[in-house]
Amino acid sequence: MNTLERPKLIQIFRELASEIAEKDFSHIQEDSAIKDLGIDSLAMLELVGSMERLLRVRVPDDQLVGLETVKQLLELVEGRIVQQPVHGMSTP
Repeated sequence: MNTLERPKLIQIFRELASEIAEKDFSHIQEDSAIKDLGIDSLAMLELVGSMERLLRVRVPDDQLVGLETVKQLLELVEGRIVQQPVHGMSTP
């Protein structure tokens, strides 16, 4: 499995969240509670959709239910990142 390093993944989250919510989220840490960020459910779906497109992953909406922290969301996304074949090579 090919995963991004966690600092890069949280930076992606910060940038996308800031863009979507039009707020400065540069202070967000992994233990930040999603509800405390002021991101409503529609913005959260937009944020996850942007992460899906950027990282080429698919996160089923039902798996978003009950997420409380940024860390939980990042772990969910990390678990969905799959190594892409390179130049016709198959994955082992």
